[in-house]
Amino acid sequence: MNISAKVTDERVLDVRFDDASLIVDLMDGRTISVPLTWYPRLSKATSAQRAKWEKAGAGYGIHWPEIDEDLSTEGLLRGAPAPAKAA
Repeated sequence: MNISAKVTDERVLDVRFDDASLIVDLMDGRTISVPLTWYPRLSKATSAQRAKWEKAGAGYGIHWPEIDEDLSTEGLLRGAPAPAKAA
């Protein structure tokens, strides 16, 4: 029996935005698109602030230094929005 192992690489290749979404391209060719409203800091940020992102966590995370936002590809793949603020 021939069993093929899945080859995945969940590291970040590129990050971009459209009017309503955060779009993350992964090294293995997959693209994740999530609603921008899930991440209030990103949603409220300017286009210039959103454009200033950097890879974090060996490429498995994204950091926006100007708005102090951090996301992981694992969380994006799980469909995890930002935690709600405690009252």
